[in-house]
Amino acid sequence: MPDFVRRFGEPDGNGGFVLSADRQAIITSLLSAGTFVGALGQAFTSDRFGRKGSIFIWSVIFTIGTTIQTATVNSLAQITIGRFIAGLGVGALSAIVPLYNGETAPKALRGTLLVLYQLQIIVGIFISYIIDLGTHKVPSSVSWRVPVGLQIAWGLFLCSGIFFLPESPRHLLGTGQTAQATKVIAELNGVPEDDPLVAELVGDLQFAINAENEGGKATWLECFSTRNALWKRTLNGMMLMFIQQLNGQNFYYYYGPTFFSAAKTGLDPLAIQAILGGVSVFGTIPALYLIEAWGRRLSVLTGAVLEALCSLIAGLVGHFLLASSNPDTNKRGGDVLVAFAVLHVLSFSIFWGPVPWVYLGESFPLRVRPKCIALGSATNWLWNFLLSFFAPKIAAKIGPLILMIFFGMLVFGYVYVWLFIPETKGLSLEEVDEMYRAGIKPWRSASWKPHLLEEAHEKHLADERNEQKLSP
Repeated sequence: MPDFVRRFGEPDGNGGFVLSADRQAIITSLLSAGTFVGALGQAFTSDRFGRKGSIFIWSVIFTIGTTIQTATVNSLAQITIGRFIAGLGVGALSAIVPLYNGETAPKALRGTLLVLYQLQIIVGIFISYIIDLGTHKVPSSVSWRVPVGLQIAWGLFLCSGIFFLPESPRHLLGTGQTAQATKVIAELNGVPEDDPLVAELVGDLQFAINAENEGGKATWLECFSTRNALWKRTLNGMMLMFIQQLNGQNFYYYYGPTFFSAAKTGLDPLAIQAILGGVSVFGTIPALYLIEAWGRRLSVLTGAVLEALCSLIAGLVGHFLLASSNPDTNKRGGDVLVAFAVLHVLSFSIFWGPVPWVYLGESFPLRVRPKCIALGSATNWLWNFLLSFFAPKIAAKIGPLILMIFFGMLVFGYVYVWLFIPETKGLSLEEVDEMYRAGIKPWRSASWKPHLLEEAHEKHLADERNEQKLSP
């Protein structure tokens, strides 16, 4: 946006201003640096203040960061510091919200609700593109202050809205607040507290939590211990986030306008960006169904194949066509880039966008869940930061061939998922823990059946028989 470039760019020597690749990288990546710190920081608040309390705290921090950005006049330092502070909240909430959703949702709906989390993110990105498209030609700071300042409203909305939601019943049980957990479970299932269903669910959860939480206070080092295959689970969460960030979609999200301008498509780059945002929203909707119909494992395997093909074709065809001196050939090359960028983003939105967050929210025992999710989220934001910092510099040198990097990562992702990522569809969080403890091979995990709840019910029946024997 011209006003933004004038305020935060550098003189171009011709009486105008330019936002160099270095400044673009600094402004964009500082938010990602904050998200990395915030994702780790939430682990210290999630257990101490509960899931609700943590969401409130980090929402306030995010709102402060967006306020600092909106109030910036022409200070590059102020806007980058504001983005870093806002990033603290974004990173923390990116870990707490899947954690909260995963602990609160019934297992039959957990995948769908965690995909809904991703859908809301994509809808937000799409709305931001539309707002940018509508304001970018305003010849004043309104062009960028409106998109930045509107974030304050959403921060305040989350700060206030969290008071109307229940605390995680698993967190309550894990901290000995059984009466409150009973009340929450009754509310979530729409039945009275004395309903037999509530007693059964509380008993099953308490039995499983006690089984998985033996060993005292959890530490960060335990996330990588051999106990209950925790090191495998933590590594899987981190690797899925690493692969997700190097899928290539965030390159389009962050630098699409600049990249498509260089591609000489003849289309307004911000219009292309808005199209990509709409495609993302459209693509995430089928994931609400596929996450439970196909499962987690098949979804990411399919996505890796489709996205890899898009990256390969767009990278090679775009490179050779754009290298031509023929304007018509250049335009065709740009059209190819846009077409396969759309297909790439569509495939990502259906598969790799939501599934890693679903997996992260359902793979860890309660005692280390906040810490393990923090490590996965922090990995996501670390590579988000590295991508946002280095991508514009790499693309400036090799152009569309940067997509070949993403192609290689998607091939690696397919192999990794096949060898190491098990299917968790239809399992409770406690049954996922049982599957890992049983050492089930990932390629056989879809047909595995849990026994944990059977043991809990058998114990419950045995206790009832003992009580009957002891009664006069």
